[in-house]
Amino acid sequence: MTERHYKWYSHNLSMDTQMLVFGDSGYPLILFPTTLGSYYECKDMKLVESARHFVEQGKVQIYCVDAINDHSWYNKKVHPSVRVKNHTWYDKMILEEVVDKVRFNTPSGKVCVAGPSFGGYMAGNFAFRYPDRVSHLLSMSGSFNIKSFLDGHYDDNVYFNNPVDFVPGMNHPDLWKMKIVLGTSEWDICKEFNFEMSKILKEKQVDHWLDIRGWVEHDWPLWREMFPHYLSLL
Repeated sequence: MTERHYKWYSHNLSMDTQMLVFGDSGYPLILFPTTLGSYYECKDMKLVESARHFVEQGKVQIYCVDAINDHSWYNKKVHPSVRVKNHTWYDKMILEEVVDKVRFNTPSGKVCVAGPSFGGYMAGNFAFRYPDRVSHLLSMSGSFNIKSFLDGHYDDNVYFNNPVDFVPGMNHPDLWKMKIVLGTSEWDICKEFNFEMSKILKEKQVDHWLDIRGWVEHDWPLWREMFPHYLSLL
C-alpha cells in the first residue's frame, strides 16, 4: 500500500497544512481525523490499515487530511464567532486545496468523505454543504449539532455549519443522489445524534442507511469494523 506525505502552505488558513495519501488510483476518499487528531491519526490507529484491500486493489485512494479544531471548535481562548469563522476557512481549504484538485479523478467529478467521531461531523458537514462535490458520506459515530461548542453564540456561520439546522431547508438536487451512511452503535455516545440526523433525512425523503451496530463503545475498534464494510458498498 503506497503512502505519500504532502505539506504545503495553505492560502486559506495562512499556515502550513499536511496530508497523507494512500494508494495510487481509485475513488478519492477524504478521511477526516477525530476531535484533536492530526493527519496521521487514522494511520496510527489502524483505520487506514482496515481498508488495505481496497487501496491495494486500486478501488479507493485515501486522503488523510489535517484538522485545525484546536484553532476552531475547541479553542476556548477566542470568541465563539472566531471559532466558527476559523472553521469556515478550514472548510474552504478542504474544498479548494484538496477536493477540487482530486474530484475529477472520477467521471462524476465527486469524492467520498468519511470520518470517525468528530471526523464524522466534519465529513457530514462538508457533504451536506457541498452535495455537488460529494457522492458518498460515510459517517462513523458522528454528531451533527455543533451548538454546544459555541457558548450560546449563533450567527450565519453557525447556521451553515450545523447540519441539523441547515439540512431541513436544503433543496439541492444532488442531496437526493448522495449515498449516505450514518454509522452508530448501541453504546455509542453519539447514537442519539445519528437518530436525529436520520429523522431529518427521512422527513426530506433522502435515502440513507442508519447502521446501528451492537453493544460496542464509541472507539476505534468500532470504526475499524465499520470502515471496510462501508467501503465494500461503494
